[in-house]
Amino acid sequence: MTSLIPSIFGGRRSNNSDPMSLSLSLDVWDPFGGETSAMANTRIDWKETPEAHIFKADLPGMKKEEVKVEVEEGRVLQISGERSKEKEEKNDKWHRVERSSGKFMRRFRLPENAKVEEVKASIENGVLTVRVPKTKGKKPEIRSIEISG
Repeated sequence: MTSLIPSIFGGRRSNNSDPMSLSLSLDVWDPFGGETSAMANTRIDWKETPEAHIFKADLPGMKKEEVKVEVEEGRVLQISGERSKEKEEKNDKWHRVERSSGKFMRRFRLPENAKVEEVKASIENGVLTVRVPKTKGKKPEIRSIEISG
């Protein structure tokens, strides 16, 4: 049974019936304990339309200069960036710090129908949208197999 109902933690549950879903998203782990933080868990939605694969990430307050979108060999889409911590003044007294800062990186292996040379990205109102057009699907070839015996 699949569920796209928001969980109590604010995200969506994965579509566990899709056998490809586990191998398509490659989260990056920093074994050296670099300056990663909650930003490392940046949530990204990926939907497929008849024309394209669409990725959307909420990156409030980030400028396009702070975000990088790349396609690596092997059809791997990489979305990364860094949000700096707010500068602390000597006389400031912080009561609560809840906003995330630090580096993030997410990687997705694109399917073979992705036109990686035509990827487009835009950021508007804190939402990064990456559009990966799809090749025109050709109809599967059906071949009759002779049954012996």
